[in-house]
Amino acid sequence: MFERIIENAIKDKVNSGKAIVVVGARQVGKTTLINKILKDKNYLFLDADDPSTRNFLQNPTTEQIRTFIGDYKYVFLDEAQRIQGIGLTLKIITDQFKDVQLFVSGSSSFDLGNELNEPLTGRKWEYELFPISWEEYENKIGIIKSEQQLENRLLYGLYPEVINNQGKEREVLKNLVNSYLYRDILAFSDIRRPEVLEKLLQALALQMGSEVNYNELSQLIGINKITVQKYIDILEKGYIVFRLNSFSRNIRNEIKQNRKIYFYDNGIRNMIIGNFNQLDLRVDKGALWENFLVSERRKQNIYKDTFTKMYFWRTKQQQEIDYVEESNGQIVGFEFKWSIKKNKFPQNFMETYKAQGYVIDRNNFREFVKI
Repeated sequence: MFERIIENAIKDKVNSGKAIVVVGARQVGKTTLINKILKDKNYLFLDADDPSTRNFLQNPTTEQIRTFIGDYKYVFLDEAQRIQGIGLTLKIITDQFKDVQLFVSGSSSFDLGNELNEPLTGRKWEYELFPISWEEYENKIGIIKSEQQLENRLLYGLYPEVINNQGKEREVLKNLVNSYLYRDILAFSDIRRPEVLEKLLQALALQMGSEVNYNELSQLIGINKITVQKYIDILEKGYIVFRLNSFSRNIRNEIKQNRKIYFYDNGIRNMIIGNFNQLDLRVDKGALWENFLVSERRKQNIYKDTFTKMYFWRTKQQQEIDYVEESNGQIVGFEFKWSIKKNKFPQNFMETYKAQGYVIDRNNFREFVKI
């Protein structure tokens, strides 16, 4: 079992009078984490994958809730997004049962967020959980072993089940992609054409770390630009991909509207394109390295509440910086290199923004992915 970074933050909020909500993709460890936090407590576990639980929790009265909670002081509702109108039920528990600590997990935010945000406004602490972070991985198996596994992590990613099933990574990833990526997203969104979703995911996977143009994607896939935007938004809310916008303030020829799209997990991306060749045989190893670093940095920024804004930077003359952070008024640029190389940062960027610049390679990446 991996020690998760957000565990102590959640423990600090227990019995604070608000619901504790943990959201994220399927199989990242939400249920395991909450069960661990509650292991020494007598708690009521409600599994929304169970049809009888779903039926009971859709529109219960306060008295019905009182009956099933009984004397329990801790209640854990797992996979809450499967219950229609669940937000109102959770609001009743939070408001009417002050001595009950409510825990809620959900596999995706695109449905759960809409159901919970309004009813539980001011009544919840919400946390996002992602696949295992490099820091959590390293803390579990040690620096030397984790460094030895770096190439495997770039190929197979950091989902707990993938890490725990060495030699069966492809089989596990195939099940994850088929059950979560397609089945769950199609079930909890209004995407009516699964073949279009599959084409879009493949296109995004092949352009990972490159600038994405919605007009080009719409022509490539055969759907309109608005539908492309909608589908990408659903993939973001489902914790499959995230986007970086371009950084632009002062320089006239900076690219202002484009975005890059990354995957939260390298293994999911590689399964989508069906390529698990070793790094020295791949033309996309630079993109895999960049995706790994940016996704790890995102986990850290969210877990540790750094309030850092994440961007990339490019001009119309093709000057570019892979990744840019803005934090407390300070601008920092990062270039990512799989092979160890020196890099000269664009002078106009450094001078205009009084920025610092760093090259992240295999020798110093640990400092970057462990804030």
